[in-house]
Amino acid sequence: MNGEADKKEIGTVTTIYHEFESWKVNRGEKTIHAKRMPGFFRTVKNYTQLGLWLPFFLFPYLRWNGKQAILFDIQNRQFHFFNLTVLPQDIWMLSLVLLMAAMTLFAVTSVASRVWCGFFCFQTAWTDWFTWIEDKIEGNPLARRKLDDAPLSVDKIRKKGIKHAIWMLIALLTGISFSIWFVDAFDYWNNLVHLNLPKVGWVVLAMFFFGTYILAGFLREQACIWLCPYARIQGVMTDAQTILPTYDAKRGEPRGKLRRGGEAVAQQGDCIDCFQCVQVCPTGVDIRDGQQLGCITCGLCLDACDSVMDKIGKPRGLIRYASLDELSGKQARKMYQHPRTFVYVGIILIALSGIVYGLTHLGAMTLRVIPERQPLFVIMSDGSIQNKYDFKVLNKTDKDIHVRVSAEGGVPGQVIIGAEENPITHHGRGTSFTIFVKAPGQNVKQEVTPIEFRVEGVEDPGISAEYTSNFNGPKH
Repeated sequence: MNGEADKKEIGTVTTIYHEFESWKVNRGEKTIHAKRMPGFFRTVKNYTQLGLWLPFFLFPYLRWNGKQAILFDIQNRQFHFFNLTVLPQDIWMLSLVLLMAAMTLFAVTSVASRVWCGFFCFQTAWTDWFTWIEDKIEGNPLARRKLDDAPLSVDKIRKKGIKHAIWMLIALLTGISFSIWFVDAFDYWNNLVHLNLPKVGWVVLAMFFFGTYILAGFLREQACIWLCPYARIQGVMTDAQTILPTYDAKRGEPRGKLRRGGEAVAQQGDCIDCFQCVQVCPTGVDIRDGQQLGCITCGLCLDACDSVMDKIGKPRGLIRYASLDELSGKQARKMYQHPRTFVYVGIILIALSGIVYGLTHLGAMTLRVIPERQPLFVIMSDGSIQNKYDFKVLNKTDKDIHVRVSAEGGVPGQVIIGAEENPITHHGRGTSFTIFVKAPGQNVKQEVTPIEFRVEGVEDPGISAEYTSNFNGPKH
């Protein structure tokens, strides 16, 4: 039922009757057809879903310098972000990104419960889109229930066929959109149209197609209740101070129907038992029964209840975002008064600082110089002192580069041997080569002399890297 069945206008008051007096949380016995109502939290939900997931579909098509701007190139073990290239050697930054994301999720959950589930989660978003399509094709919840129970007919086949066809199209686009984050988008489409995808490409596409189609189209809230691990662990992240959708039982109870003329029986609370909060809930939860596993903190029940309160002339907030302590009359602490909030924020800031440092010191090329240890130096026949160094150059660009080797500091009169022909460094991986530094023996005044090596691109001098090492000599 769409929650507005059998409405009877009595003056300015609307009395609502419906079939949900015995509504219980659905455990998969039947499909939940949630009513869609306008309101503040519905608007927030729509915009947050679009803000997070629209880039998922569109960003892979961005081009930069003739190539895909954002690309997780697993085959070549590279991540391209416009001019930035991250290689496996910089994987520690990904660890910090994951740590920051996890801490942000924990912090938000501890303060405002399952905001991720209600407004951002891909399962929530795709299910919401699928049910919106279902609503447009099959009608409101009452019409959809009647259609489900109706015998097979041409009209039923037509509506169900169109709905499932659109669902499959969205599922297919989801699989394609995921795949093109890892391969060039235009090459992928060309291979897909010509049925020339590699085996792994077909497997990934099939997995996302069937996964999206089944999870969002059929399992819906059951995936949240039974399959999602976060739904299980979120309970340990909240406490009586956490803000979440709550029903004010002191104000609402005892609940009862609104009588003719808008008169309420003695001792009746503000809840008129209209079940609008249940009908809009995408997981079938009755928020008036207290906190439940199925509640995803989407706030749609707040919109529904506020609209009813407006109609019957009662103040809003019978269902509102509040902590359990607040409802019980205890002093509610502010967000910044939670000790765990400072812990989460501290970890987030540390991880963010590490990421910023890594990105600002990433560079297009890195250099590591390892001096020979056995022996530390060699005394040549002409009395000069020679050191041997292994150079390891990581070229993070997308092209091979010849490098020019130079050194600053060290010993006066030193010369570099072995890099006269400008060694080539291969793109996207490390390249090793050996050089020697020889200096006149009479100029070596100390046992260890600092020396700074520099490699510089011949084709592009702007690409360079430095490394400080030591020049070793005999004791004096």
